[in-house]
Amino acid sequence: MRRRLKKSLFVAILAVLVLIPVISLEALKVSTAAERHKIAKADVEEMLKSLSNWGRWGKEDQRGALNLITSEERTQAAALVKSGVSVSLSHNAITERIGNSAPFEHHMVQTGVMAETDSATDIYSVQYHGFTQTHLDALCHLFYGGQMYNGFSRQDVTDKGAATLSVINIKTGIFTRGILMDFPRLFGTKYLKGDQAIYPEDLDAWEKKTGLKVQSGDAVFIRTGRWARRQAEGEWDMRTGSAGLHVSCMPWFKKRDISVLASDLVSDVMPSGVDGFRMPVHLVTIYAMGVPILDNCDLEAISEYSDAHRRCDFLLTLAPLAVEGGTGSPVNPIATF
Repeated sequence: MRRRLKKSLFVAILAVLVLIPVISLEALKVSTAAERHKIAKADVEEMLKSLSNWGRWGKEDQRGALNLITSEERTQAAALVKSGVSVSLSHNAITERIGNSAPFEHHMVQTGVMAETDSATDIYSVQYHGFTQTHLDALCHLFYGGQMYNGFSRQDVTDKGAATLSVINIKTGIFTRGILMDFPRLFGTKYLKGDQAIYPEDLDAWEKKTGLKVQSGDAVFIRTGRWARRQAEGEWDMRTGSAGLHVSCMPWFKKRDISVLASDLVSDVMPSGVDGFRMPVHLVTIYAMGVPILDNCDLEAISEYSDAHRRCDFLLTLAPLAVEGGTGSPVNPIATF
């Protein structure tokens, strides 16, 4: 019996000793990447200038990087449709409060159990900005230094809505090539844990693995596995422990001239790791580059389809509500393969 206990104890100790270098190596990799891409407030302020698209399409431009979606880009995107299978990239409306995000409210006005009515009617109410509902951020959504994208004044946004850069500029919708960058599959995990950051070398690794190159006019969808994590772990404080892009990735996206940035949370890793900027990816993307953002997409179904059919690119179609002065809109993006 003693020999068996000694043997079992020896095996257990040996297993721990074997695992320690592996754990330490992974921790070292994360630490090294964080140190290599350490960004200060001044660096982000420089990005706001060096990555700017202000004036690129004229000083009165209000469409920003959507100008990159040319007729040729749309034609090429349409040619991606082979099987005709469509996948929604929107999460169902969330009707309970999550953190500080208001729930989607659905009230019935007339129903089938009311004898005096001959139709059903209802009311939707949603405060869509936040961490729950799938939505689009228009270019008037963020301010910095008293301005918005292309130098428009933040004073253009009043209690009557946004006089410039509102979502009405996207009334004709978005029709372009969509790209799914699936980082849990790249890293061999179900979802990215904690506040794991995605760095430029990870973007390069994804391109190398898939053989696809992100190109001008593309809409890029970043999957962290947020909804898979929610199912496995429940809710968490999203502001202090969420995976996403590190702001050092922004020159990479500017070089490729993307038209839309989307993710299954809010694109930014949180916390950002940059003193003075809570969501620097959002700021550089919208304010400097003029790229609209899609938040809280549900990329679980497309992840499964993409993996099964070895397809990471697709035709993306979406259109916001036509609201004059709106700072964005709930949306249901559709990927068609």
